[in-house]
Amino acid sequence: MDDNSDRRRPVWPARPLRVVASAATVTVLLGGCGTGGEKADEPSPSASASASGPSSGSGSPAASASASSSTGSGSTSLTPFEADPAAVPRTKPQAEALAKAVALRPEGWGAGFRAQQPAESAPGTVAVLDEQCRWQRQALPQGVLASLSLYSVLPAVKGKGELKVTAAVTVHSTVLDADEQLATTLEEALRCPVQQVRTDEQIAKLQSIGTPYGQGGNGYADDQVLEMGSYLSPDGAQTYRWDVLRLGTVTVAVSVKGAAGYSVDELTQYMSNGVTAMLSRVQYELGGKS
Repeated sequence: MDDNSDRRRPVWPARPLRVVASAATVTVLLGGCGTGGEKADEPSPSASASASGPSSGSGSPAASASASSSTGSGSTSLTPFEADPAAVPRTKPQAEALAKAVALRPEGWGAGFRAQQPAESAPGTVAVLDEQCRWQRQALPQGVLASLSLYSVLPAVKGKGELKVTAAVTVHSTVLDADEQLATTLEEALRCPVQQVRTDEQIAKLQSIGTPYGQGGNGYADDQVLEMGSYLSPDGAQTYRWDVLRLGTVTVAVSVKGAAGYSVDELTQYMSNGVTAMLSRVQYELGGKS
């Protein structure tokens, strides 16, 4: 898996439910997972397992206002960032340029990281979770201008296994299109608690948490979905983390597949550093006021 999207708009339908979690709940979930990994080779929306069990909730006014009252580059007052309308991508070439500028490459993750093979997703495609709960790459759907996923790895060394990470950027036509991606992402863990990433790789025990701007300590993105669970491969089960955030029409995502010798805190730090770096790049590229 890599990003998220299908040939048709219905792949990211608007959903009535959202999971709203406090900062304390997120902390409990992060600390409670002992196994898990990252979604395929790209960050698509999914969740994970925790000692405290799944979280669920109802729609938030902040999230609904952000999605329903905005189209194109417009936004409501319930947003942490206001982009320069002239800088918001309107065409596929503009969106592709933005995605390339924002996506985190190996050197951005830290010393020792290198590109995986393949190093990036196929042009003009996005990862989609099909009806059989299998991740497949498909053509960009209506409402998506560009999507790019870059795959990096920190080779095994000194008692630590090979650590794989993914950075994904998706540029949408409107705020509503971007919001629908997060809504769908949030519910994928409920629809498919076990997901097939590749022939010999799965993600299981998935849980997801949604945190709209202004709630649960989220003062940096219009919306956020965190997934946690277990990444299962021939090498066993490892911690899985996946974080997706939205600023206007752009979503950024980071997935981390745990490896032997890495603590949950270390994996969480890689995830946090990745999304922070890409959010900063989105703000810089769109030239708005934050």
